Amino acid sequence: MLNVEKLSKTFKTEGGEVHAVRDVTFHAADGEVVAIIGASGSGKSTLLSLLGLLDAPDAGSIEMNGTQLANLDSGGRTKYRAREVGFVFQAFNLIPNLSAKENIKLALEFSNWPKNDRDARADAMLAMVGLDANKASRRPNKLSGGEQQRVAIARAFAAQPQLILADEPTGSLDKATGQKIVQLLREAANTQKTTVLVVTHDEKIANQADRRLEIEDGALTEIA
Repeated sequence: MLNVEKLSKTFKTEGGEVHAVRDVTFHAADGEVVAIIGASGSGKSTLLSLLGLLDAPDAGSIEMNGTQLANLDSGGRTKYRAREVGFVFQAFNLIPNLSAKENIKLALEFSNWPKNDRDARADAMLAMVGLDANKASRRPNKLSGGEQQRVAIARAFAAQPQLILADEPTGSLDKATGQKIVQLLREAANTQKTTVLVVTHDEKIANQADRRLEIEDGALTEIA
């Protein structure tokens, strides 16, 4: 269970203060897929950065399955990012000189997954997203955009994180492929009981989530 309470983040710029995230409070259950929609500059990416501990809030709390993340020291934050949270990006962010399978195994190495089990785990994750052994041996530039995003999803879920943060994961894909990618996220979340937050500007993609939240000028509201 993810519990976010009164989270705020303000940036100082030459033009004055920018309140990127304003007093955000929401909850998300294990296995739940929550869509966060909003216009460019509304605070979506800042919110994900705070939840992924890539940045620190000015106020508020983030609790994941009973652990108060704000209390973690530098080492604890690094361990959290490596083991407890997975990221899926619009640009895929796969390492170009590694095969699909090697990209997943590297993520398992960073999370200290047992060395003898990494090969089988990578195979299982590729199978989960519908990629066979032939595709597993290919480097990213030999895969389609949809296939690369499938690898990115497999990599994100590989170490069984508690939370997946997906930032516009379908933005580089056609609509049909994008809908398949969101369905894969739903299936993986259900299988592994992982909380998934999907940031998107696409209403059709958002409608596939269990719940929809909207962020505007840093403030979050739930859409019935």
